[in-house]
Amino acid sequence: MKLKIKYFLFIGIIHSLLILLSFSFLKENKLLFIPAEIAILVSLYLSYRIYIAFLKPLRLMQQGIDAIKDQDFNVSFALTKSKEMDQLIGVYNSMIHKIREERVSQKEQHFFLEKLIDASPNGIIVLDFNEQITTINKSAKATLGLQDEELNLPIEKIKSDFLHEICELEDESSAVISKDGWKKYKCHSANFIHRGFERRFLLIEELSNEILETEKQAYGKVIRMMAHEVNNSLGAVNSILQSTRDSFPKNPESEEHLELINALSVAEGRNQRLGLFMKNFADVIRLPIAKKENLDLNEICRNIAALYSIQAKERKIDLEFEFHNNTCQILGDKAQLEQVLVNIVKNAMEAIGQNGIIKFQSQGKSMQVLDNGKGINKEVESHLFQPFFSSKPDGQGIGLTLIKEVLQEHQADFSLKTLANGWTCFNMDFPSK
Repeated sequence: MKLKIKYFLFIGIIHSLLILLSFSFLKENKLLFIPAEIAILVSLYLSYRIYIAFLKPLRLMQQGIDAIKDQDFNVSFALTKSKEMDQLIGVYNSMIHKIREERVSQKEQHFFLEKLIDASPNGIIVLDFNEQITTINKSAKATLGLQDEELNLPIEKIKSDFLHEICELEDESSAVISKDGWKKYKCHSANFIHRGFERRFLLIEELSNEILETEKQAYGKVIRMMAHEVNNSLGAVNSILQSTRDSFPKNPESEEHLELINALSVAEGRNQRLGLFMKNFADVIRLPIAKKENLDLNEICRNIAALYSIQAKERKIDLEFEFHNNTCQILGDKAQLEQVLVNIVKNAMEAIGQNGIIKFQSQGKSMQVLDNGKGINKEVESHLFQPFFSSKPDGQGIGLTLIKEVLQEHQADFSLKTLANGWTCFNMDFPSK
C-alpha cells in the first residue's frame, strides 16, 4: 500500500470519529456543535497543507531518483526558501555535483588511457571474462596480423599460433617467444580488477631490433679480430710456402721432393680457402649502404631462375612463376637483392635435393619463394636467422644472416616457415615508399 493511501486512510478515520463526536454535541449542547465543525474543517485544511508539504520533498526525491536512473547528472534543483527543503536540495545538489565531477574525471582518464594504449609501441590486448578480445591496439593487430572481423571471435577460433602461444602463459608470467623464424617478442600475461571481477591482459614487446643490434656488435667485433689475426698470419704463411716451393728445382727427380711440393701446394690452397672463408664472414659486417633505385622484382627472379636453370634441370627441379602483375616495382639495391634471391634459391634446391618444384610468386610489393622440399622442423625454425647458425653439416650460417641484413636495410618484413600444406615459404614484403 502506498504511503499516500495510508495517510488519507488515517486522516479519514480520525476525522470520521471527530464528526461522530460533534453530532453527540448536537444532542446535548448545540452551542458546541458549531465550534466543533469549524475545528474539523480547520483540521482537514491543515491535514491537506501537511500533505502538500510532505509531497514536495517526495516529488523532489522521485525526480532525483529518475534522473539518477537515466544517468542524467546535469539535473539540479533551485532553493525553495524552506529550511527543511533547502537542506535536502543542498545535499542532493552537492551529491550530484560530486558524481558529475567523478564521471567527467573517469571519462577523461578512460579517454587518455585509450589514446595511450593505442599509441603504445608495445602490443596490448585486453580480454573479457570469456577470454575474448575487448581491446587491442594497432601494434598488437600489426604484430599478430589480425583483421577487424577476427576480433569478435573467441580466441580459440582465431587463426594465429603466435596469439595462442601467448595465451598459454600462466598469470603474472612472461616469456620470450619467436615469430617468423627471427623476430623475438617478450610477452607478459597479467590480471587486473574491473568492476569487482578479475580480467586478463597481454603485453607484447618486440625485442628483435635490440637483440639484433647487440648480436651484430658482438659478432662484428669478433669477426674483425679474427679477420685481422687470420689475414696477418695467412699473408706471412703463404709467402713462406711460396718461397719454399720456388726453392725446389722445377723438375725434381726425387719422389720426396714431389710429395713435398704437392703438400706445399695443398697447404697454399687451403690457406686461400681459409681467407675466402673469413672474407665471407667479413662481408656480413661490411655490407655497403643500399643504393636504391626503381627495380622490377619479377625480372630479378627470372634472371636468378635462368642462372640456376641448368642446375635445376640436372636435379629435375621445376622453376615456376605465378606473378599476379607483369611487374613488381620496388625501391632497392639490385646487386644486394640478387644476392638475397641467390641464397634463397640455393637453400630451396638443397632442401629439395632431387625432383621438386620451386615457385616464384609476387603480388603488389610482396614476393614469395616456395619449395616442396623436406621443410623446416620446429627446433631449427626457432634458430633461423641467428648469426652463423646452420643445420647443414658443412654450413657456415652466413646465407640467412646476409639475407637478414639486406632485407632489414631495405625495411622489408620477411619470414621463413613451412606451411600447413608442406610447402616452405620465404616471404618478403617491401615498403610502399
